[in-house]
Amino acid sequence: MFADAFAWLVDPTNWSGSKSIPVRVGIHLLYCLGGVLGAAVIAVPLGLYVGHTGRGGVLLVGTGNALRALPTLGLVTFLYLVLGGGTAGVLVGLVVLAIPPVLAGAYAGVQGVDRGVVDAARGMGMTGAQRLWKVEVPNALPLLIAGLRNATLQVVATASVAAFIGIETLGRPLLDGLRVLDYGQFVGGAILIAVLAVVLDALLALVGRFVVPRGLRLSAQPKRRRKTASVKVGGSTA
Repeated sequence: MFADAFAWLVDPTNWSGSKSIPVRVGIHLLYCLGGVLGAAVIAVPLGLYVGHTGRGGVLLVGTGNALRALPTLGLVTFLYLVLGGGTAGVLVGLVVLAIPPVLAGAYAGVQGVDRGVVDAARGMGMTGAQRLWKVEVPNALPLLIAGLRNATLQVVATASVAAFIGIETLGRPLLDGLRVLDYGQFVGGAILIAVLAVVLDALLALVGRFVVPRGLRLSAQPKRRRKTASVKVGGSTA
C-alpha cells in the first residue's frame, strides 16, 4: 500500500494541471489560513477580554464546548446550502471549528498569569489596559500560540471535507481513492495532509520562539538544570 502511495506521489501526471498536487496544496492552505485567521480575529479579543475582566467565563467555556461538539461535515454542508454554494460555507465552518482552541488559549493564558505580578502592576499605577497589554498578554503568549497551533492542526485535517462539495482541496485524493478503491491515492493524500500539518505546526513553533518574551522561555530552564544537578549529586553520593 505504501509502495502504491509512493508511486502515486512521484507520478509526474499528478504534479501538473489544474487538479495537480501543488494546486490542491495551495487551495487547502488558503482555506486553512482563512479559517485560523478568521477565528483569531473573533476569539483572541474575546478571550483576552473575558480573561482580563473575569466576566462571562462560564458562558465562554460552555459555548466553546458546544462548538467543539458540532459535526464539521454537517455544518459545512448546511452552511453551503444556506449561503447558496461557493466557498463561504466552508470558510465559516472552518472558522467555527477553529474558534474553541484559540478562545481557550487566549482565555487560559490571561487567567494563568501570576496574580502577584498583576497586583504589582496595579500597585505601580498601571491602568487596566496597560496591565492587559504590558503584563497579561506577554505572559499569555505561550498558551495563546499553543491554541493557534491546536486550531491549525484541526483545520488542516478538517479542510479535507471541502472536497465533498466539489472544492479541490487535499481531500479530493481521499474521496477519489475510496471511490475507485485506489488505496495508494488515498494514502498518498493522507500523507500530504499530515506533512502540511507538521510543516505549519513547525512554522508556528518557530514564530513562538520569536514572539514569546525571552524571559518566559528561560524561566523553565533553571528547574531543568536543578533537576539535572540533583541527579548528578545523588549519583556522586551513591
